[in-house]
Amino acid sequence: MQWVLAWPGYIWLATLLYLTLALIVGEAVRPLLLRALERRARRTPPVRPRHDHLRRAPATAAPATEAVTASTPVATGTAGPTPPATATTSGATTTSGATAVTTATPTPSGTATDSPNATDSSDATSPATVTSPTTDSPGATAPTPDEPTPDAATPDEPTPDQAAAQTSRRLFVARTVAAGAGAVAAATVGYGTYSVFRGPRVKRITVPLAKLSRQVHGYRIAVVSDIHLGPILGRAHTQRVVETINRVNPDLVAVVGDLVDGSVADLGPAAEPLRHLRARDGSFFVTGNHEYFSGADAWVDHVRALGLRPLEHERTELPGFDLVGVNDVAGEDEGKGPDFRQALGDRDRDRGRVAVLLAHQPVVIHDAVRHGVDLQLSGHTHGGQLWPGNYLAELANPTVAGLEGYGDTQLYVSRGAGAWGPPVRVGAPPDITVVQLASPHA
Repeated sequence: MQWVLAWPGYIWLATLLYLTLALIVGEAVRPLLLRALERRARRTPPVRPRHDHLRRAPATAAPATEAVTASTPVATGTAGPTPPATATTSGATTTSGATAVTTATPTPSGTATDSPNATDSSDATSPATVTSPTTDSPGATAPTPDEPTPDAATPDEPTPDQAAAQTSRRLFVARTVAAGAGAVAAATVGYGTYSVFRGPRVKRITVPLAKLSRQVHGYRIAVVSDIHLGPILGRAHTQRVVETINRVNPDLVAVVGDLVDGSVADLGPAAEPLRHLRARDGSFFVTGNHEYFSGADAWVDHVRALGLRPLEHERTELPGFDLVGVNDVAGEDEGKGPDFRQALGDRDRDRGRVAVLLAHQPVVIHDAVRHGVDLQLSGHTHGGQLWPGNYLAELANPTVAGLEGYGDTQLYVSRGAGAWGPPVRVGAPPDITVVQLASPHA
C-alpha cells in the first residue's frame, strides 16, 4: 500500500517543482517571444482579405440616355428657325447651369412640342454641353473628405483585423510557453528517476594525508551513504549497490548512515544483500538520522547479523591508521548522540597515526577538528538531490558534496546512493566513492 500510494505522489511532487520553475522562466521569456513575433508581423506585407472586392470603388459615370426632340416648326406660326434639340440625361447639368428635362410629344398636327416641364436654356442659339455625372449608382452616397472610411483606423486604435492578429499571437506564445514548461518538467523528472533506478556510479578521489605512512599509500575505502531502503527502493536497489562496491574490490567498506526508511520487520529482507559485501578489512556501519526514526538499536543488531561491524563511539586500529565511528546527532534525543571523547579519548596522538572518522552528518566536523581527526567521511546531504535544493543544503551544512579542508582536518561528503522522498535526482547523481589515501612519503 505504501509503494502504490508513495510512488505517484512523490513523482508528482518533483514534477510540480520543475513545472513551477519552468513556468517562471517561461513568463520571463514570453514578452520577448511576443515582441519578436510582432516585429516579424510588421515586416511581412499584409494579405488582402477575400472580401475586398465588396468595398466601395471610385464612382464611374453612368451611360447617358439621350432624349431626342423633333426640330419641326412650332404650330403658332412663329417665324424663324426652331432651336436645335438638345440631348440630355436625367438629372444632368448643362454648361449654362440650367437643367433640361425634355420629352418629345407628338401633336395632332404632326408637330413636336416641348412638355410643360421643360425649362429653356438661357442661350437658345447655343447647343447644350452635356457633362458626365459624378455620382455613384442609385442608392450610393460618396463619402465626404471629412468623413473617414469604415476601413480607416486611428493611430491609437488598431483595426479589428490587427486586434485579432495580436490576440492570436498572444495565445500562441502562451500555449507555447505552457507546452514547453510541461515538456521540460516531464523530461527532467524522467531523467532524474532513471538516474536513481539505474544505480549509483563509482566516483574516485585521492586524499593526501600528511601523517599517512608509506605502507598504506593507495589504501582504498568504498564510501556509501544514504541508501534509503523503503517502499520504493527495495532489495533490487540494495543488490545494485552491493554489486557496484564489489566490482571495485576495495580494502574497506564504510556505510555512513541512512541505510533505511522503515523498521527491520518491513525492510529486513530488502537489506539482505548486504551480507555479500566483500572487502579485505571488512565492512563498517554508523547510524544516520533516519535509523532513529524506525528503531536504531534494532538496525544496529540487524546489520551486525549481516556481517557489518557497527561503530558506536568506537575506534579500531587498522594497519597504518585508526578507524573511528560515532552515532548520528539525531541520537541525542535518546541519549545516544555522538561522543568523541569516548571514541577518541584513549587515542595516543603522539604515535602519529592517522585517524579516519565515520560520521553521518557533516556538521560534526568542528568536533572532529578539536579531537585531531585527519579525515572525516560523511553523507546526509544527498548533494541537494533536487536542484536547486543544493543551495538550501548549503545553509545547513558546512559542505554539501565533495572534499574540503578545515584546518588540519579534511572532510569528504558523498552524495549518497539512493534518494529520499521522490526517487528523483537532478544535478546530484548518486554515487559510491572510492577514497584512495595518499602518503607524501610514497
